[in-house]
Amino acid sequence: MAKTKELTIKLVKSPHGRIPSQAKTLKALGLTKINQVVKKPDNDAIRGMIETCKHLLEVTE
Repeated sequence: MAKTKELTIKLVKSPHGRIPSQAKTLKALGLTKINQVVKKPDNDAIRGMIETCKHLLEVTE
């Protein structure tokens, strides 16, 4: 099987004071603390979540 691509997502700005849906999206991604890093599969659902909070995140492939 082909290995699926992964995205490395880092929370670089605080969700404090942002609209609640952005905070919920970050929690769904597994990001709760600044400078926390998670790896997620590269798919449309994750890309959409990243697009919602792109100003708070740093993403590398």
